[in-house]
Amino acid sequence: MKKDIEIARECKLSPIVDVAKHIHIPTDELEMYGKYIAKVPNHLMDEEKVKKSNLILVTAITPTKAGIGKTTVSIGLALGLNKLGKKAVCALREPSLGPCFGVKGGAAGGGYAQVLPMEKINLHFTGDFHAITSAHNMIAALLDNYIYFHREEGFALKEVLWKRVLDINDRNLRYVITGLGGKTDGVISETGFDITPASEIMAILCLSKDVDDLRRRIDNIILGIKADDTPFRVKDMGVGGAITVLLLDAIKPNLVQTTENTPAFVHGGPFANIAHGCNTIIATRMAMTFGDYVITEAGFGADLGAEKFFNIKCRKSGLQPKLTVVVATTQGLKMHGGVPLELIKEPNMEGLAKGCENLDRHIHNMQSFSQSVVVCFNRYATDTDEELELVRKHCEEIGVGFAINNAFLEGGEGAKELAQIVVDTINNQPSKPLTLTYDDTDNIKTKIEKVCQKIYGASSVTYGKSAEKMLQRIEKLGLENYPVCIAKTQYSFSADQNLYGCPKDFNVNIRDLVINSGSEMIVAIAGDIMRMPGLSKSPQAERITIENGLIDGLS
Repeated sequence: MKKDIEIARECKLSPIVDVAKHIHIPTDELEMYGKYIAKVPNHLMDEEKVKKSNLILVTAITPTKAGIGKTTVSIGLALGLNKLGKKAVCALREPSLGPCFGVKGGAAGGGYAQVLPMEKINLHFTGDFHAITSAHNMIAALLDNYIYFHREEGFALKEVLWKRVLDINDRNLRYVITGLGGKTDGVISETGFDITPASEIMAILCLSKDVDDLRRRIDNIILGIKADDTPFRVKDMGVGGAITVLLLDAIKPNLVQTTENTPAFVHGGPFANIAHGCNTIIATRMAMTFGDYVITEAGFGADLGAEKFFNIKCRKSGLQPKLTVVVATTQGLKMHGGVPLELIKEPNMEGLAKGCENLDRHIHNMQSFSQSVVVCFNRYATDTDEELELVRKHCEEIGVGFAINNAFLEGGEGAKELAQIVVDTINNQPSKPLTLTYDDTDNIKTKIEKVCQKIYGASSVTYGKSAEKMLQRIEKLGLENYPVCIAKTQYSFSADQNLYGCPKDFNVNIRDLVINSGSEMIVAIAGDIMRMPGLSKSPQAERITIENGLIDGLS
């Protein structure tokens, strides 16, 4: 099998103006980034067309370190729908440099179901991540400067809540001290770095409906707490306009294409284990303006990305998916069925059957949101027909649709079965109006506990001292109406990455809470999850190179 990057190079790309014409985006509205990438202005969104479009969410079982393939399925489904004569458009997230050079090597799909040009998408793309990083760190610099010049007037923050970000996995930057040196070198303070996908600016970009909403949210960011226990916000420094200016290009969605020239919007990139894990509302609505079927994905397993897609993104935007696709693999199910990681490629019917408990909980969770569900089996070369038939029969027994995806090897032709069952389900049994896990009027503790108990299956929730302190502050600030975004490991329903399968009778410890008043959500930090990842002993960067002018290793 050829590498992803080799397949990508062999694909004949259409000029992006032709891709845009295919879905009736006017050429003179495009802001070109070379021949094959363009930004599309936000004023082209049409709410009447959005209401008529069919939105499809792609999520997955609890992932393994071998991956599940949601992006490949999302792109493949769009290809399959186009093979059926449907006007389908993807709405995906942008890859982060951190994982691309750390573990993944790329995040633009795989095989014959990719978004292109994959090298540019995986690297600097249109500069959106750099703009978000710059905007976030500009606020940090302006805050330090404000404290420096106003301290003689008696101004001080008893607690600074705003850290810095970088789109690189760097564990050494999790906790740092700044301002060392002479008196003119700043005020000494403790701070730290998160990765850019965890930035509140990233969340704000993804949840804003337009530039005015972007500015409103930026102004509302809480940077710290003053001596009188009142919040100090970006608007108090008077720099909200400057930060908005840095994001004027970044807020416009990026139009690219698939391996079969299908249009795709790739925009925004929060991780679902440490942030809300969904692409921008703007890009989703733009895709729905120009596509009859729009496929979007939410990061990691359904307990993370899909839960946040519904409880945060849909709650705030009014979006209503017609269908949810849950992606599974034999390898993933066998691992959750107790098969050792090094043996998951070998046939094991008992382990596969046991692993279906993980699949079933994710299906049940999606149905609790009133979603119609289709299970998509992402086929690998080591899968046997007997294994696939076991899962097909299991899905039939519990009353959900089942299809095999071969888009990795066959492109759109390999996804026609999936596309057909998706169309049939939307026509005959579309999802009902959303049922959310908690109410806006629930307090933050209740919201966290409803997610942990109803979605994860936890028996109890406990809170660390820092979290208890923040709960009191949230109540005092009147922010109880915000939704919650729980940051936890992606490898388990629990906060313990080693509890595979479908664990029961476990506790979730919330060690801290982060107020994101600009993105209007409360981030709850569960277990030992870090919002700045580290690199592995052998990062993918060791294999990324350039030979004869061609990039290798991004696959």
